[in-house]
Amino acid sequence: MKSIRHQALLALQMANHQDKVALVRAIEDQHPLASDELIVSTEQTPGLSDRPLLVPPMDVPRRKISTPEGHAALVHALAHIEFNAINLALDILWRFAGQPEDFYRDWLKVAREEAYHFVLLQDHLLTLGYAYGDFTAHNGLWDMAERTKDDLLARLALVPRTLEARGLDVTPQIRDRLRHRGDKAGAAILDIILRDEVGHVAIGNRWYKALCEERGLETIAAYEQLALQYQAAKQRGPFNLEARRAAGFSEEELAALQQLD
Repeated sequence: MKSIRHQALLALQMANHQDKVALVRAIEDQHPLASDELIVSTEQTPGLSDRPLLVPPMDVPRRKISTPEGHAALVHALAHIEFNAINLALDILWRFAGQPEDFYRDWLKVAREEAYHFVLLQDHLLTLGYAYGDFTAHNGLWDMAERTKDDLLARLALVPRTLEARGLDVTPQIRDRLRHRGDKAGAAILDIILRDEVGHVAIGNRWYKALCEERGLETIAAYEQLALQYQAAKQRGPFNLEARRAAGFSEEELAALQQLD
């Protein structure tokens, strides 16, 4: 029986999105974790399909949501974010050995929920006459995963606590745009995603702060140093302070965040 961490790597390497989701769903809680095993990847991670075509962020066409194509392109972009989020959860699951059992259980939960979000958006996109892969996309989320692959603290600081936390800020506005467009189903999906993403960022906060404590680091100072070292994009408001509080950011962290804006 393959361990949960080995299965996470296999799912990460899967290029086809339907196969990736199926492999995530096939991971069972009773499978062994192999927490302390140093796993080496011999294949490309993540697996990449020919579709969607990946281009630099500035080359992704901007379309107006008021048009059917623009509406579908927005839903496609959201689906691509969730697809990347599956990969991010799978990567942190297999890559970093020697963590507590709850660490791996947490990220398996995240991978499952990100797969659920992707399927919701993929299926909704089909109702708009398009399929995942029909539009170009960029790989910005994964770029930071590559940069932080050798340091778990940096990964926790700059992916869940930065890039994914940004989703807490912008999702309500995107939801409202879909609702204004008359897309009640799309808006309802984003309500589900926002609810779950609070929990995902909270998991990132939990393990970031635990690792800071283990290394004798102060959380805000460590974050600022890591953001500088790994050239993270500057965080800009407005910030969804209510959601960020629910996700475990302290008042001191929120104050520091707003000072950086």
